[in-house]
Amino acid sequence: MELTLDRVYQAAHVLKPVVNRTELVHATRINTNCDLYLKTENLQNTGSFKIRGAYFKISTLTREEKDRGVVACSAGNHAQGVALAATRAGTKSTIFLPAIAPISKVEATRGYGAEVRMIDGVYDDAYEAAVKYQQETGAVFIHPFNDPDVIAGQGTIGLEIMDQLSDADAVVVPIGGGGLISGISFVVKMLNPRCKVYGVQAAGAASMYQAIKDHKLEGLDSVSTFADGIAVKKPGDVTFDMVFKYVDDIVTVTDDETAAAILTLMEKQKVVSEGAGAVPVAAVLFNKLPVEGKKVVCVVSGGNIDVNILSRVINRGLIKEGRKAELTIELLDKPGQLVAVSRIIASMGANVTKVDHNSSAENTDINGCYLTVQMETRDFAHIEAIRQKFIEEGFKLV
Repeated sequence: MELTLDRVYQAAHVLKPVVNRTELVHATRINTNCDLYLKTENLQNTGSFKIRGAYFKISTLTREEKDRGVVACSAGNHAQGVALAATRAGTKSTIFLPAIAPISKVEATRGYGAEVRMIDGVYDDAYEAAVKYQQETGAVFIHPFNDPDVIAGQGTIGLEIMDQLSDADAVVVPIGGGGLISGISFVVKMLNPRCKVYGVQAAGAASMYQAIKDHKLEGLDSVSTFADGIAVKKPGDVTFDMVFKYVDDIVTVTDDETAAAILTLMEKQKVVSEGAGAVPVAAVLFNKLPVEGKKVVCVVSGGNIDVNILSRVINRGLIKEGRKAELTIELLDKPGQLVAVSRIIASMGANVTKVDHNSSAENTDINGCYLTVQMETRDFAHIEAIRQKFIEEGFKLV
């Protein structure tokens, strides 16, 4: 079935009682070269946009189909959407999740009433297990992205954006399998053809980027990114065709850039985003897109980040922004050296957070040592100024 604007409007009507019309936040506190807005789907029911497509798809099932139950595969967010929608529809849901899925998403899926089955590997491995289960049981498969009704549900975000900021110059959307950007780009191009739609993928999981670049549907041998929500080896045929037709360009961002974007969102706008939700902001922050001086909407697709990795993400973000640094100094192992090092760092306005003294390294002189100092700094210019100060004072940096 081909997607139509009427189908998206129908989805919006069905979703009205269960889905939040999420705010479009003017991100005035984030320093960019554009006029930035955030579509805060991280504040959606279940913590991500996925409830939209899952709920609408399940609403279209017949009573006989609902009696057979539904099955889905997911890295976590689609799982929660399907679980909640199925429970509300009075049907059983069985969800296959990859082992990389955060514990918080796994437990939330169980909490919404689903039977959860964990599968070794990534999303695509969970997909194969779910398909096998569907063939064996006759349950209805709720695809996370390659389904016109799921795409119609996700497209309701595009309706809201166009209503909230009709003169937007660009909408930037994360891409995993492509369902979200397919729905949004279709709606945006129908309602405001001059508005650009850009997709963003993790550099370690750039399956749609590669497929569009090569002009053919293909997959990756493996994916590697902490943005588990978009860690997809192969896009769908439906989403590939729609992205090819409606999306203006796709770019990639590194995990370090994504971590910096998560940190920026938290510090500047008090918005908590998971990795997948932050990649559009990363693309804007690191100038991956031609949006200077434009009104730009970044879709923060979800906020279900595992607190167990949040501290590591923040740490990577601090390093990426030059706000955390490490210096290793070769010293004579004698009294007063640590005092001298501390004096220089203090005089430069940095803060020491950790010191490691190593006098047993193979490369050092018998009476020498390495002193590794971790510091809180302002930016990369500050780090360089500290390095130059040590050199001026006669210290040897390793």
